[in-house]
Amino acid sequence: MRVSLPLCAGLLGLALPLLTQAGAQSATPHTAAANAAVLQQLDFTDRRAFEAAQRGFIASLPEGVIKDAEGRTAWSTAAYAFLQAEQAPDTVNPSLWRQAQLNSIHGLFRVTDGIYQIRGMDLSNMTIVEGDSGLIIIDPLLTPATARAGLELYRQHRPDKPVLAVIYTHSHADHFAGVKGVTSQAEVDAGKVQIIAPEGFLEHAVSENVIAGNAMLRRASYMYGTRLPIDPHGHVDTGLGKGVSAGPRTLIAPTEVISANGVRRIDGVDIDFYLAPGSEAPAEMMMYFPAQRVFNTAEVTSQHLHNIYTLRGAEIRDASLWSRYIDEVLEFYGERSDILIAQHHWPVWDNAEVRHYLAVQRDLYKYIHDQSVRLMNHGYRPGEIAEQLQLPPSLAGEWSARDYYGTLRHNARAIYQKYLGWYDANPANLNPLPPVESARRTLDYMGGMDALLQRARADFERGEYRWVASVMSQAVFAEPDNQAARELAAAALEQLGYQAESGPWRDVYLSGALELRSGSPAPAELDAGNQDLLQAMSTGMIFDLLAVRLNGPRAAGKQIVLNWQFTDSNEQIRSNLQNATLTWLPDRRAESADASLQLTRATLNDILLRRMSFPQAIQQGLLRIDGDQARLFELLGLLDEFPASFPLIEPLR
Repeated sequence: MRVSLPLCAGLLGLALPLLTQAGAQSATPHTAAANAAVLQQLDFTDRRAFEAAQRGFIASLPEGVIKDAEGRTAWSTAAYAFLQAEQAPDTVNPSLWRQAQLNSIHGLFRVTDGIYQIRGMDLSNMTIVEGDSGLIIIDPLLTPATARAGLELYRQHRPDKPVLAVIYTHSHADHFAGVKGVTSQAEVDAGKVQIIAPEGFLEHAVSENVIAGNAMLRRASYMYGTRLPIDPHGHVDTGLGKGVSAGPRTLIAPTEVISANGVRRIDGVDIDFYLAPGSEAPAEMMMYFPAQRVFNTAEVTSQHLHNIYTLRGAEIRDASLWSRYIDEVLEFYGERSDILIAQHHWPVWDNAEVRHYLAVQRDLYKYIHDQSVRLMNHGYRPGEIAEQLQLPPSLAGEWSARDYYGTLRHNARAIYQKYLGWYDANPANLNPLPPVESARRTLDYMGGMDALLQRARADFERGEYRWVASVMSQAVFAEPDNQAARELAAAALEQLGYQAESGPWRDVYLSGALELRSGSPAPAELDAGNQDLLQAMSTGMIFDLLAVRLNGPRAAGKQIVLNWQFTDSNEQIRSNLQNATLTWLPDRRAESADASLQLTRATLNDILLRRMSFPQAIQQGLLRIDGDQARLFELLGLLDEFPASFPLIEPLR
């Protein structure tokens, strides 16, 4: 029995990029010219962000490498040494190069008295607040190895105080999954450490991407460029940070939930919590430190345009509500904040700069929302809105509004989808042919593969890479083994990647090119680091996950009713297979069930983690079945195994 359980934000199991980009080409003259033009469009003489990012620097990692307990590399800043070159190569958009250089500034930084940050040592920041007798850790990074290394770096330069509280700002894994690098479940259970999170945190941390997790995880490998080399022809930056650390993800459930705005005193430190649910994350909160006049926006603001829709796939975020939260922060805290920090990127210093920055971020999300809806109501379709929407000069010239992570184009499409969905109201698009059949017929209309390749090569020479990528995608879907088609498609995607200002767009394009040339990755195995997440899932979530694995056509005509009793959690669940659909109800027991199962939730966890099988649990006396046990195995035999590395750039075969 196998189950895919990504933690959050599509980050589970993503390793550091290590492969070589086989067959990578240089930038064409068209790409070199496009990237050179960026230097004329933006003010690269403005070095204020570099000054802000370096201010308060104390120390960095001596070797730039973090090893986990088994000696494996969890993080390496040394891999990005090539970014020390002042001028971007032709294969990287100069604007993205600048952001990548800023994100490479790493180590321990002093924000102000009593507040420090670990930056550039994982995808996110870890903020350390000094209390009267101990430390308050805000967002312990993505993996225990990086969190532990960050805390050790802090303790080399500050008093060695114990961790007394950990605060999760929101429900994305890079803000909680390193928690066991700074504390332990035993310390929390003993009451030595508080775990504080916003209302809804645990539910969203374990459920946001579980049901569609296998698909999201595969797509995330493109978004974060996890198979790309770290070099000027491959991955250079995510925009949000350098990349994701490698290793297990951990979770300790909150001991205190923040359900209303207001001040809490933690170890002598007053923290004014401000909730922002439904903004950048379903459960999120910001916080103000009145004694230091410091506001922490968590991930509600960042030094770029964020994702209203994330390329790994997720529910659309509410850009209008997001903007309103920022407006409220500006209104209620703007005049009282001398420093603004966040859980990504570098601080904003000085009250006037704080207020200006908040106004830019507020208006950025509201402008995209309002203007996309305006054009939508004029009848424009998603692609047409994305093509014509432009920021006003007052926003476009702000570095903190650039497309380093989210982009104007895909965020505009997201607004349309939020309100009107995928259908653009053109009847021809209501029930189109499936991709492979459409591709084959299109190829026929174009005169066959040879004619298509000849015309596409001419378009490539003219620098029409978007069009070539589109038509060659049709060619690859029609004839996936045609190497000439694959290489031309890869070449077009590669040039688009070299020109991209967005880190994820670059990684997506280059990942597609890599897989056209070298194929899809080997299937990934379920990481044992899922244990903490699995234990945090409700039993109902597990049955929901099993239900989406049911192969409906194979289950047609079958009816199987099972009673499940979990002796350690005192739960009873009735599952029912009927009409090729698996449903369940809590606190129910069917008198006419085919079989009744008695086990612990811990045993079910071990089975899901593949530490044992159902037959082994029966043999070891950990699972008791009254009734027809063959019916259980009949149900299990109807569950699909999800392929972890299904193709994205070519058809399923």
